[in-house]
Amino acid sequence: MKCPEYNVEAGMQFIPEIAQDVSIALFAWYGMSCFLSKRMVAEFDRYRLARFRVLTGMLQVAGSLGLIVGHFHRAILLFSAGGLATMMFFGVITRVRIRDPLYAAIPAFALFALNIFIVATAL
Repeated sequence: MKCPEYNVEAGMQFIPEIAQDVSIALFAWYGMSCFLSKRMVAEFDRYRLARFRVLTGMLQVAGSLGLIVGHFHRAILLFSAGGLATMMFFGVITRVRIRDPLYAAIPAFALFALNIFIVATAL
């Protein structure tokens, strides 16, 4: 009996949606932690950006919601993913500026790359 052929291209169409869902979950989590976590309060103090903690959390939650809406409206997807990518770009810059070890910037860089991927596949 012959196995049915698997259409690789059809299977690949889900990768951008999975990336989008991962970004939704992570930014919702990180955004909410900006409001609820004492650790995040301490981190923003360490970054010398304490005055931007609540705004950052709001933008991350808003970006996450924008990615949800982006499942149905491509322009909102592009705006939200582009904004989150920009935020993570500055997150990497912040880690470098405060002289954290390079491995500490990996999460921000990974989220930057993930959202750039989302933008690139939505164009």
